[in-house]
Amino acid sequence: MTPLLDTIDFPQQLRHLERKQLTQLAQELRLFLVESVAKTGGHLASNLGVVELTIALHYVFNTPDDKLVWDVGHQTYPHKILTGRRTQMQTLRKPQGIAGFPRRAESEYDAFGTGHSSTSISAALGMAVAAKKTGSERRAVAIIGDGAMTAGMAFEALNNAGDMDVNLLIVLNDNDMSISNNVGALNNYLAKLLSSHFYDAVKTSGKKILSAVPPMMEFAKRAEEHVKGMVTPGTLFEEFGFNYIGPIDGHNLDALIDTLHNIKQLSGPQFLHIVTQKGKGFKPAEDDPNKFHGVGKFDPDNGNAIHAKSQKTYTEVFGDWLVDMAAIDNRLIGITPAMCDGSSLNAFAAAYPDRYFDVGIAEQHALTFAAGMACDGLKPVVAIYSTFLQRAYDQLIHDIALQNLPVLLAIDRAGLVGADGPTHAGSFDLTYLRCIPNVVIMTPSDENECRQMLTTGFQYNGVAAVRYPRGGGTGAVIQSELRAIEIGKGQIVRTGKKIAILAFGSMLAPALEAAGQLDATVANMRFVKPIDIALIEKLALDHNIIVTVEENCVMGGAGSAVMEVLQSIQQNLDHPIKTLCLGLPDRFIEHGVHETMLAECGLDASGIASAIAKLIP
Repeated sequence: MTPLLDTIDFPQQLRHLERKQLTQLAQELRLFLVESVAKTGGHLASNLGVVELTIALHYVFNTPDDKLVWDVGHQTYPHKILTGRRTQMQTLRKPQGIAGFPRRAESEYDAFGTGHSSTSISAALGMAVAAKKTGSERRAVAIIGDGAMTAGMAFEALNNAGDMDVNLLIVLNDNDMSISNNVGALNNYLAKLLSSHFYDAVKTSGKKILSAVPPMMEFAKRAEEHVKGMVTPGTLFEEFGFNYIGPIDGHNLDALIDTLHNIKQLSGPQFLHIVTQKGKGFKPAEDDPNKFHGVGKFDPDNGNAIHAKSQKTYTEVFGDWLVDMAAIDNRLIGITPAMCDGSSLNAFAAAYPDRYFDVGIAEQHALTFAAGMACDGLKPVVAIYSTFLQRAYDQLIHDIALQNLPVLLAIDRAGLVGADGPTHAGSFDLTYLRCIPNVVIMTPSDENECRQMLTTGFQYNGVAAVRYPRGGGTGAVIQSELRAIEIGKGQIVRTGKKIAILAFGSMLAPALEAAGQLDATVANMRFVKPIDIALIEKLALDHNIIVTVEENCVMGGAGSAVMEVLQSIQQNLDHPIKTLCLGLPDRFIEHGVHETMLAECGLDASGIASAIAKLIP
């Protein structure tokens, strides 16, 4: 079904094709994408939208010597397929398989590892400067989406890049902005003209002549900006110091290749604006690109999911809670940094559009924005992934915690995240949150406790964080009542002898299973901060072995908090205690199946029991 694509293993072969063959290649690549992702799951709509762009970039530029830096990485499957990994796509996001994002260790064509957004311009600029410093002619290209352009880091890089005389090309892949309507034959023609040597030479020589007459130079500059501004939205990028070209149809291979060929001959910072359609070529994804942003296995004929989930996820529990709490407290405000679907805010956004704020991929802004609201009597709830909260650490400390403002952080994807791998894992939040004063940190052990803790955090007049894992929960019965629990209090859920296992959050279930094999006591600690000192002291007095278990890095995490308490109360104990902290090891955990990953880290019931058994005389 893909005879031409099957002959392309690397871009060198692609560059030997005739131009007229590239349309067929795009059709086959799109077909292969749908069939492949249907079997493995992954990101689909974004990848379908960049098929022609990927072909054009590898056709025009001499990769891997020329550097392609893909922002986020959601759109790099066509790039992987054309750079020697087509036969490995069946292993995508599977254990020991290829990653869902670019990785330098995976291929020389992956110039920069990504996963978080808005890093491409900074990285490509660094490469462009390195090329100039070493006398290399290689080119650096940053491919960034309109969503990623909302982040402050992208504009910081633009501001820096426009002031440098380096050969950097930024390709803005616009698939959602209103300027999409400007695409057409006229814009394709203008792009070719604006990227040509002729236009560049005329503009350069004209500036030299007019520079001798300053008033005329200023007039000419304003006239050029006025004329370009009428037909293109590029004045902003021109002011940053870039030569703006576009917008052009990102699915028109001839226009893309001609324009890229022209740009390749130009020197200095260049900015190419293309417009594409998410889900291009697969009707279910075209009709609902958000649904097909990240998908599980599906039927490629109709787009229907193959395996429907059987119970609510923690994320959905949060979404339901948000709507319920908003109904009884009109101070509640929901904030997300461009993760409405992923954080299950759709129902809230529909029910309370005037209290819902998607601030774009701008985590730093999201937190300070929430802080400002909290200063004036509102009760903001920031729905954010653990890995993305890392990007707003300074704002969390200085703008929220230092002022002790009532902001609730609903931290999704805590712990390991399976197929998305280390870039998206929430491995560090307990550690980096625990050291900040004024922050209450809660770890629900099931869906109902998650709902209770969200209520607790919302009602608390200060900074509160509830961290919960990705995916399905335990199947616990979820009570409709919005009931808070006592802050800082854990509970003993199983009574045993000699051994006490202190479980945090998602680790309660495997801890209980391990305890059954060892006749151990189990405590659901619930709070990492303030930690239940009285409960820890009671367990220490009655047991000889204290074990902590958490789905967070061991260093500085919840187990460290328990050890600090034990150290402070050791003078009260009349017997020696053996201690053990179990958690994620000091390395990045590669992508795979969540349950298997936990087992490999020794955080399943068998691993916990085995580790404890080594302490028993």
